[in-house]
Amino acid sequence: MDVTNRFVLDFALRHGGRVLDYGCGAGALVEAGRKAGLDIVGADVFYGGSSARADAERAGLLNTSIFEIAKGRLPFPDSHFDVIVNNQVMEHVENLDATLAEIHRVLRPGGTVLSVFPSRDVWREGHIGIPFSHWFGTGSRLRLYYTWLLRSLGFGYWKEQAPTPRAWAEQKLAWIDGYTRYRSRAEIFAAYRRYFVNEFREPDYIRYRLRTNSRRAFLVRVMDVPGICRIGTAIFRKLAFLVIVSRKA
Repeated sequence: MDVTNRFVLDFALRHGGRVLDYGCGAGALVEAGRKAGLDIVGADVFYGGSSARADAERAGLLNTSIFEIAKGRLPFPDSHFDVIVNNQVMEHVENLDATLAEIHRVLRPGGTVLSVFPSRDVWREGHIGIPFSHWFGTGSRLRLYYTWLLRSLGFGYWKEQAPTPRAWAEQKLAWIDGYTRYRSRAEIFAAYRRYFVNEFREPDYIRYRLRTNSRRAFLVRVMDVPGICRIGTAIFRKLAFLVIVSRKA
């Protein structure tokens, strides 16, 4: 697993109890958690831009430890989970408010949610690897030419998936338009406040990532300096994502 998934798994293991991975995809985190002794299941809508449902079914996880979200409703009773985690999921949901309401429903009072996902003002579009490509309007010709140019210069992920830079740009921008819903921090924070008491824990993630790199581990203490911590957090949010820890009152 990559470092972000390891961070999410570490969070779930430290908090314990009954855990849900919301937007679990093919179930890599669920499998890793169960192997580590965690009482964890996953749920996903299995949107069309991913092969996750087929992968989960092939692995024998579907309807055993991974369940499908139908019509926005989680197949679990009220107050069922102690911890709910989601990693790079909330920028894909159609209705953030409805999603948080459903998570709130299945979380027990006093339970905890970890959310890791980017806001609209992030510089790097993490799905296709073209900076600022999510800042343009849908169907923008300028966006197409910009993305086409950067792909021609060698930028971008999954380069083998289209025969030419232009075809790649058209394909990837169509994917962003179809499957992402970037929101401003103000929209995100307002939605979360309607359902939870929230803390922003980007410094925790930064420290975790530094500790996993032996050459940079000495920088962990630097993050304890208030001014540096604030600057580091601001830069991190622009380059990567938000880390929100929420509690159900």
